Amino acid sequence: MDNIVLAVTVIGVLGIGAQWLGWRFNLPAIVLMALAGVLAGPVFGVFTPSDAPPGTPPMEALFGEFYRPIIAIAVAVILFEGGLSLNFAELRGLTKGVRRLVFPGVPIAWFLGAVAAYLIGGLSWQVALMFGGIMVVTGPTVIIPMLRQSKLSGRPATLLKWEGIVNDPVGALLAVVVYEFLVFGDSHATPIEIISSIILASLLSIGLGFAIGRLAATSFRKGWVPEYLKPPVLLALVLVCFEMANLLQDEAGLLAVTAMGITLANSRLASINELRFFKENISVLLVSGVFIILTANLTFDSIKAFDWSVFWLIVTMLFVIRPLSVFASTIGTGLPWREKLLVGWIAPRGVVAVAVSGFFGAALLENGYADGGMLLPLAFAMVFATVTLHGFTITALAKMLGLASREKPGVLIVGASPWSTELAVKLQDLELPVMVADTSYRRLRPARLANIQTYYGEILSEVTEHHLDLNRFGYLLALSGNEAHNALVSTDLAPELGRTAIFQVNARGKDEEDRQALSYTLQGRTFLHSGAPLDELLRRHYGGWTYQRTKLSEEYPPERYMEDLDSEAEIVLLIRKDAVMFASREAPLTPEIGDLALAYTPAPPAPKPEKNSPDKSPNTIVQPKL
Repeated sequence: MDNIVLAVTVIGVLGIGAQWLGWRFNLPAIVLMALAGVLAGPVFGVFTPSDAPPGTPPMEALFGEFYRPIIAIAVAVILFEGGLSLNFAELRGLTKGVRRLVFPGVPIAWFLGAVAAYLIGGLSWQVALMFGGIMVVTGPTVIIPMLRQSKLSGRPATLLKWEGIVNDPVGALLAVVVYEFLVFGDSHATPIEIISSIILASLLSIGLGFAIGRLAATSFRKGWVPEYLKPPVLLALVLVCFEMANLLQDEAGLLAVTAMGITLANSRLASINELRFFKENISVLLVSGVFIILTANLTFDSIKAFDWSVFWLIVTMLFVIRPLSVFASTIGTGLPWREKLLVGWIAPRGVVAVAVSGFFGAALLENGYADGGMLLPLAFAMVFATVTLHGFTITALAKMLGLASREKPGVLIVGASPWSTELAVKLQDLELPVMVADTSYRRLRPARLANIQTYYGEILSEVTEHHLDLNRFGYLLALSGNEAHNALVSTDLAPELGRTAIFQVNARGKDEEDRQALSYTLQGRTFLHSGAPLDELLRRHYGGWTYQRTKLSEEYPPERYMEDLDSEAEIVLLIRKDAVMFASREAPLTPEIGDLALAYTPAPPAPKPEKNSPDKSPNTIVQPKL
């Protein structure tokens, strides 16, 4: 392929297509992207230019001198996005086990990984140090879907989730430090000069990142940048920070952009969530593209370089180094051995490990380290091995160790009221895990008295993110009396649960042309077919409406059930083969044989008094017989 524009188009289609297939069929997207890149690159030679010399990596031949800058910019944005997720307030609330996995867990894993790469993998000690540093990364983009899939219980899930979030930038920073050490080491400087130069370069890079991060935070907070320009201005500042740090010291830009991301994450910006969403979207595009580029750049020669030493290195990393570092770092934390065993096995490597390996592998080759080219193939081998083995075994291992939640996907109800509490009771009667959240302790009292699990606090608070595991819930019902708050909850939690699993009462209760109505883009699905607002639902509650559950079968088919149902009644949900389907205006429910239906029905009419019976109304006086 000689057309660069066409090549970029194919890269985008393959990357995003692999991500979509992973979502659609619940498969690891990172494996699909790697397969797509290998098939398009070394197998079919889709990207190989017609004039490329035999054995030349196809992407390097296609992009020429732009190949490394493309990878460098993509890695910089990915690391900035990783730093943007590191809020120190969140780290203070972590358990002792999570802190131990970071320190001393990371140094232990780095040292043991480097020793294994040197003794077993046959790498030079310089490249082995780089490999050990990069491999401490456990990507959150890989581990979080695994946690959802396995329904892992609270503490082990927290350990794995936060280890991945914190270690993502840490592994990249270790790679930067090792690279700087190797570059200065080649200058025949004394050890003191090498260490002082690395410290000085690191401090300057961190200072630059901090300064630009504070500049961005101040500009956004004081309104110097309009809302619609904040994301592009931030992206431009990331590139400025990256290149300015590189001008100060080679490859110091990665350290600087990570420091910039951490600075912004801890600046208490009101618009930080919107900026995170934008950077996440950019990162998804870059991750997809970089992964295809790196895998397609592999050659058969690099693949043939794999021998039994690579196999035994991966086995050692999986079965010796990871468990040993976890058990050693968590001594004295009180973690049960079952949790240590599970955490010691689950450590999937993700896109950051591959992207950083590809970047520094090429940099080491340019600096004369012949085995630097092995970094990328080894990273791919670790990704394939860990994602495949851990992805297919985490559920079975969690169940075997008794660490998997056996509950069905729960229902989170935001907004306590007499009607929502009654609904929560009926959901619990159907053996569905349910929790009611509200900012009023008084409004939660009826739910507590009904033995319904409650959460007292603002569901959108950062504190809630630390104390409430949303992975337990498969559905969200925003049922408060504040339509704007319902819309905010639906919009904020949509990336976590998916919009199809979020339902909102009061949504579009007014005419959509009404200027007081909220935009449909800010809302979840309208709860119930009728779309009744909360006031109407409370009127029904006090009017004596009741919930009615019915099992549909061949003897009592859906057609007869719908005929017998009161004309004013409406179906609230259907349970079909353990799947819960809530009624909404956008997706009406159609009952089928085998479903369990929960309907909300009017109170039966009061019996009429007999004609000959005396009137017993309160205003009637009955004369006693003399």
